[in-house]
Amino acid sequence: MTQKIALLQPIAGEMADIIQSLLPEGFRATAVKGRTVEDLKAEIADADYALWWDIGVPAEVLAAAPKLKLMHKWGVGIDNIDLDYCRAHGIQVARTTGSNAAPVAEFTIGLMLAIARRIVPAHNTTAAGGWAKNEIWKQSVMLTGKTVGIIGLGAIGKGVAKRLQGFDCRVLYYSRTKLPDAEAKAIGVEYRALDDLLAEVDFLSLNCPLTPETKGMIDARALAKMKPTASLVNVARGGVVVEADLVEALKTGKLRAAAVDVFDQEPPPADHPLLHMDNVIVSPHCASTAYENSRRSIEHWLGNMVRVSKGEPIPDQDRVP
Repeated sequence: MTQKIALLQPIAGEMADIIQSLLPEGFRATAVKGRTVEDLKAEIADADYALWWDIGVPAEVLAAAPKLKLMHKWGVGIDNIDLDYCRAHGIQVARTTGSNAAPVAEFTIGLMLAIARRIVPAHNTTAAGGWAKNEIWKQSVMLTGKTVGIIGLGAIGKGVAKRLQGFDCRVLYYSRTKLPDAEAKAIGVEYRALDDLLAEVDFLSLNCPLTPETKGMIDARALAKMKPTASLVNVARGGVVVEADLVEALKTGKLRAAAVDVFDQEPPPADHPLLHMDNVIVSPHCASTAYENSRRSIEHWLGNMVRVSKGEPIPDQDRVP
C-alpha cells in the first residue's frame, strides 16, 4: 500500500520534480496549494508522514491527521509546531540536523560582508545611474580582523566560526552548553557570558534556535550594551530579536547596521520599518535555500520517513524527544 507524504508548504514545480525523483518505492508526495490552516488540514488528512518548514503547524492541523506517524522539519527550528500535541498523540517529530548548516553559515558570512562593505547600496546607486564611490568608501568597514560574536554554537554556529578563520577574526560565542576547552580551541572560539559578548563584538551573528530562553533575547537592554559601530546579522528566528527595539537602535545610531533574514511575521507587512531602512539588508528567510543543497536535504528527511515505515529508530541527532 502506498504511503502519503504531505508537504505542508507550496513548492515550485522544479523542487516538486526533485522530490518526486527521489521518492522511495511505496511512497507518494503531494503539496498544499495555499498557506491557510484549512489548506494544511485538507492536505494532511490522509497523510502517513508530513513535512513542514516555514508555515506553523498548530494542534488543529495535527488533529486532522489520524494516520500521521511522523512530522519532519525541513531544517532544525521546531518553534512553529505544537510539540505537546505530538507527544500526547504518539506522533514522532524529527528534523534534518546539519543538512542546512553549510548554506546558512555561508549566507551569514555573505551578509556580514554585505553590510560591512555597503554592497547593496553600492549596487543600487550604480544601477540607478549614480557613482557613489566616495560615499561608499566613507561608510564601509572591513570584516577582516574584527571581533565577531556568535550566539548559538550548533552546526551552523560552528560553520560560521570556521569560515571566519579566513578573515583573521577573533570569534567569541555564547551558548547554553559551553564547549570543552580543547574543542573550543580547535574551532578557534572563546566563550563569553552574554552581556560580556555583546559589549565586545563588532559583528553579532544570531545562529540559535527560538526557545523560551532565547525569545526576545536581543531587546533594547541587550542592544544598549553593544557598540554603536557594531552590526547585527539574524539568520536564526525573528522572535529572538525584539524588532521594534532593533528599529529604534538603528534609527538612533545605537547600532551601525543589520541584516535580517527572518521576521516575527513572514512575509513581513509591506510597511515594516526594517524593509525601508538604508542601513538594513533584508531577505526572505532564504539562508538555507541553496539549490545545490536541496537533494542532500531531501534524501535526509526521506531517509527518516523510510526508517519509521520499517519500524526503525530515527537517529538521536534528528529525533525530537
